[in-house]
Amino acid sequence: MNALIEKYFPHLTEAQQTQIDALEALYNDWNAKINVISRKDIQNLYEHHVLHSLGIAKVIQFTPGTEVMDLGTGGGFPGIPLAILFPDVKFHLVDSIGKKVRVAEDIAKQIGLTNVTTAQRRAEEEKHLFDFIVSRAVMPLGDLIRICRKNIKRRQQSALPNGLICLKGGELESEAHPFQKETTLWNLSDYFTEEFFETKKVVHVAI
Repeated sequence: MNALIEKYFPHLTEAQQTQIDALEALYNDWNAKINVISRKDIQNLYEHHVLHSLGIAKVIQFTPGTEVMDLGTGGGFPGIPLAILFPDVKFHLVDSIGKKVRVAEDIAKQIGLTNVTTAQRRAEEEKHLFDFIVSRAVMPLGDLIRICRKNIKRRQQSALPNGLICLKGGELESEAHPFQKETTLWNLSDYFTEEFFETKKVVHVAI
C-alpha cells in the first residue's frame, strides 16, 4: 500500500489499496507514450495528483448513488482516485482532448473500476444532470459556474448542497467574491502536512 495515501486514508479495503498501488505503473506507462502528467511531476504522482484529488473526500463523503461529473479530467484527476474511494458513486469523466480521455478510460478499465464512464466532449456539450461537478481545471470560478450550472440536479441527497467542488491554488478570495454567499473554502493544509498543500484549497459552490 502506498505509504502516503495510507497515512491519510488508513481504512481502505484491500481491493482499494491494490487499485491505488496500480496507478503508478499505469500512469508511468502512459506518460512514456503521451505527456499526460508533466515529465518532472510524474515522480510526485501520489502527492501532487492522487492525494490532491482525494482532498475532496476530506470535505464531503459522497452518499451511495451520487452522480458526479469530473470536468476537464485530463488523465483522470480527480475522478479516478475518487472513484476508487467511493465505489458506490457514479463518476463521469469528461475532457475535450481525446488522448487524455483514452488514458482515463484505459486506467479505469485496467484497475477494474465499474463506476466510471468517460466522454470526449466540451463541457458545454454535456447534457446529463449530476449531483456534483468536480474539477481540477485552471479555469476561473465564474467561468466554471457558468458552464456547469445547467448540469446540476435540483434534488438534494448529500450533506453539502449540490453544486461545484473544485481544487484550486493561490489567492481565491477575489475570484470567489461574486459567489461568496454560496461558496465555502477549505485549506488542504488543515488536512495534509506536505508543503505542496500549503496554498491548495477545496472550493464548494452551491448551484
